[in-house]
Amino acid sequence: MTNILDGKAVAEEVIAQVKRLTPQLIAQTGARPGIAVVIVGEDPASQVYVGSKERTAQDCGFHSVKHELPADAAQADLLTLIDRLNADPAIHGILVQLPLPKQIDALAVIQAISPAKDVDGFSYVNVGKVAAGDLATAFVPCTPAGCMILIERARGRDLSGLNAVVVGRSNIVGKPMANLLLAANCTVTVAHSRTIDLPAVCRQADILVAAVGRPRMIEGGWIKPGATVIDVGINRVGAHQNGKAKLTGDVDFATASQVAGAITPVPGGVGPMTIAMLMANTLSAACLASGQPRPIF
Repeated sequence: MTNILDGKAVAEEVIAQVKRLTPQLIAQTGARPGIAVVIVGEDPASQVYVGSKERTAQDCGFHSVKHELPADAAQADLLTLIDRLNADPAIHGILVQLPLPKQIDALAVIQAISPAKDVDGFSYVNVGKVAAGDLATAFVPCTPAGCMILIERARGRDLSGLNAVVVGRSNIVGKPMANLLLAANCTVTVAHSRTIDLPAVCRQADILVAAVGRPRMIEGGWIKPGATVIDVGINRVGAHQNGKAKLTGDVDFATASQVAGAITPVPGGVGPMTIAMLMANTLSAACLASGQPRPIF
């Protein structure tokens, strides 16, 4: 029987660990983990994401602040705010909600965040650490970090001898995912839109991670029997009777779940893990800033 990897339940376990460790850190050092979320403009989806992150941080016992800038804000104003947050000892994690308005260079903004407070894991320093395998001091992007925990639940921490295929080569998911799998001793292939005979490549995978943004692209016939399938895709297709779009992944769950040994659903798989790992990264940043060892999740 296929193991449905319940990302919501695992995310709740991560959050529970954060909630347990936060008061211990405060008692030992006096440092309360602090996160600052910055949002520019009033994009409805971004507002929803930011609200969810803010509520979760407060629920974890963090010091949580939100900075809202108008949609026409100048890049210089945003950079000035980041400089102030970099220097604020009460803030351990800084998150700038993407996308940013067109007048702002998102790359320049991300690189302005102190690597020690880059809980999204997007700065070149953290990207380089992940690529070099220095996971003890790196902040790993939240979605790949969450994927690894789900994979470990199915396969264990040491993935020696397993073939992994990552479909997608984005800086946010595909590339860091490949580096994490390498660090866990997988043999890793990164596939993408230019890959020849993609179905055949996918069928080699003991662990298949789909992160391409194309609804139900990966079918059951592409999957090796017994493989662990991690579906990162969140695609809105069609509409329910209430007018809301239906969420579906990059994997055709109906056919893939007949073949896979373990698989994440959409929704309820990788999605909940992303915010949970943001909280985990923020707690880790507070621990490191206080001279304490970072927790293992």
